Amino acid sequence: MMAAHIHFWRVALRGYRFVFSCVAVCLFLGLAFENVDAQKTKVKIPDFTRGDQIPKGVDHDWNLGPTGARGWMFCEGMTSEQARQILVTEVEKGSPADGVIQVGDVILGVAGKLFSFDPRTELGGAITEAEAESGKLQMSCWRGGKELALSVPLNVIGKYARSAPFRCSKSRFIFEQGCDALAKRMKEGPVEKNGIVRSLNTLALLSSGREEFMPIIKEQIEWAAAFSDVEQKSLCCWYYGPINLLLAEYTLATGDETYKADMRRISLEIVGGQSEVGSWGHRFARPDGRLKGYGMMNAPGLPLTMSLILARKAGVSDPAIDEAIEKSVRLMRFYVGKGCVPYGDHAPWMETHDDNGKNGIAALMFNALQDREAAEYFSKMSVSSHGAEREMGHTGNFFNMLWAMPGVSLSGPNASGAWMEEFGWYYDLARRWDGTFKHQGPAQSRNDSYKNWDATGAYLLAYGQPLKKLYITGKQSGVVEAVSRSTAAKLIENGRGYSHRQKDKVFADRTEEQLFESLASWSPVVRERAAIALAKRDGDHVDRVVGLLDADLHSQLGGCQALAKLGKRAAAAVPKLEETLNSENLWLRIKAAEALAAMGPSAKSTIPQLLTLLQESVAESDPRGMQQRYLLFCLFNRRDGMLGRNLDGVDRELLYAAVRSGLGNEDGRARASLSSVYMNLTYEEIEPLLPAIYQAAVESAPSGIMFADGIRLSGLEVLAKHQIEEAMPLCIELIELDRWGSGNRIARCLNALRLYGGSAKELLPKLEPLQEYLESRKAKGGKHQQHWDLLQETIAEIESAGDAKPLRSLPHGDNS
Repeated sequence: MMAAHIHFWRVALRGYRFVFSCVAVCLFLGLAFENVDAQKTKVKIPDFTRGDQIPKGVDHDWNLGPTGARGWMFCEGMTSEQARQILVTEVEKGSPADGVIQVGDVILGVAGKLFSFDPRTELGGAITEAEAESGKLQMSCWRGGKELALSVPLNVIGKYARSAPFRCSKSRFIFEQGCDALAKRMKEGPVEKNGIVRSLNTLALLSSGREEFMPIIKEQIEWAAAFSDVEQKSLCCWYYGPINLLLAEYTLATGDETYKADMRRISLEIVGGQSEVGSWGHRFARPDGRLKGYGMMNAPGLPLTMSLILARKAGVSDPAIDEAIEKSVRLMRFYVGKGCVPYGDHAPWMETHDDNGKNGIAALMFNALQDREAAEYFSKMSVSSHGAEREMGHTGNFFNMLWAMPGVSLSGPNASGAWMEEFGWYYDLARRWDGTFKHQGPAQSRNDSYKNWDATGAYLLAYGQPLKKLYITGKQSGVVEAVSRSTAAKLIENGRGYSHRQKDKVFADRTEEQLFESLASWSPVVRERAAIALAKRDGDHVDRVVGLLDADLHSQLGGCQALAKLGKRAAAAVPKLEETLNSENLWLRIKAAEALAAMGPSAKSTIPQLLTLLQESVAESDPRGMQQRYLLFCLFNRRDGMLGRNLDGVDRELLYAAVRSGLGNEDGRARASLSSVYMNLTYEEIEPLLPAIYQAAVESAPSGIMFADGIRLSGLEVLAKHQIEEAMPLCIELIELDRWGSGNRIARCLNALRLYGGSAKELLPKLEPLQEYLESRKAKGGKHQQHWDLLQETIAEIESAGDAKPLRSLPHGDNS
């Protein structure tokens, strides 16, 4: 595994909303991710029958099911729906396609028809049909200037049952074939470099319950039991979860407690790396309880928590483990009913019904804890995510596919069968002719982070659900009530029609009646799509939307979502929304506040009430201050907040109380929104807040690490501007060269130090570590050279300054 890990990101902040999309070269666990699609690079759709070539640098080809061939097709905006050709790039010797298809052939259609809507979906469906009936996959191919009718022989293994993978002979065949092939491969080469893949492949064999695989499994268990990375040489949080899951599942499945002590050690190492608020990142937390890098990441955090839960079930007992589970579960349970578990400590993800499979693993986690409400919600969200929704995923969709069926199957065989009927083509397209699976990735034009990952174990865990040998394959059942066929069909309908290329037009063709019905949906994503579509239409819908605020909770939430999208057009709804701020439901209060913030000046009368709500002490029902967090965005976001640009007419005492309270919020990004207040107050006005501003600069927020520096640096700048003596040392202390993001801090801290002029002379010796750091890097140019130049300018300016100016001290007394 490569230790380097580079992320470039675009962070779009619109009001309270956080849309985090990494367009990155990300070396994570030895991976490289590029999400640069044809829409951005303006790649022309090639016509291979006219001699066109694959566009340079756009080399993502696809496994073409159990044919033994691979092929390239055009992708744009993470879909292949505009492609009409598949250029064959590889044919494996001895495979069904060998001697039938040739490299360079252009597949134009299947089953006697030319491709008409999406070659991947159409080919996948044709494979499903061929395996169910004749065993002959009919293809139309272009070769040497001629169109040929070719037939690739496939095994007849039946079709997916309506309850697949349960009571399904095809699923059973795929599982058995895959396990045999995987066992053979692992026996021949037991040392898989990728610890995640190694753990998942072993879990797949363990899920079979077949005794003949046990020697192979035991060999992998020995490796897992010896694992430790307390020095964090790798991105350790991604490894600890699957490895500890493997140890716990093995112990629970076999009753063999040989490795219980190792599991206890690993579990406590995980606990020791948890952050103060209960999260994990790429690596373990710092000694101060704050995460490294850019903070909380739920994709590794959820498997880590699940592993602790299963370790506890396997007999590992420790109060620290209990506390760690409780803290993590509290974080994740907040998202029940609100959207998807997001990337980190962010707003619920609302674009799709799952995000990197986090809802699937969350469903398993809450099922293991016997929390029916949470497990049922996340399972329903998993069922609703298929097609283009399921293909998405930050840095690739490996984990979206891994945790899909485990989450779906909790809702029963009707749900899993309907889901496979809708999306089984993807599984058939990913399956190779020997029964193994290779990661396919999303429909993007360049390779994703997981290129060449062996996905066999990840897929076989889906087909192994009926055996219920492991907790991640349904061993613990009965918490989530199995849904009926009609309910399953409705869940599937929730996710239909999504396209990343046209994500804001998903419901564009729905009638007004259908949109209002959708605004009352249990699904936050469906409500959001309906709200977006309604807001794009002409006409006055406000009265009818306001009427939803007197209905059930889902309708009320949908009404607030729609009013937020309607924005200033919905000014007439202000009185009703103001009334809704008194709701007993936390999320409804937040959604009402967001709708008011979107209405601009017409909602100004509600500002005193919102400021009062913001400063309320954290309630037992809201231990993380989430109401306060979202109100901070609504009120103070610099671009869209109600008070983001000016504070005219705002009661200062009410404002001061709100700011002091908000500066103590757990979330660094929420705190950062208060920097707009700093900009809009004179010294006389801001003086009562200076002690709180200073304290927020000294002590970083425990979460929202990526943005936690924002309010600290803004505070430092305003303190330096007003010559506060106590803040002068912070100009150097906040640089923190050993922490992620120091590049941004260097410039702002040095510029703040310059404001102190001659008073800062006594601090110049403390700049020596920075001088040495930059001197060793300035040859690289870029920011390093710029920072070096700035440092020299700062030192020269301070040295040449006159006598020290009088400095102010922080005020004390009632205002502090």
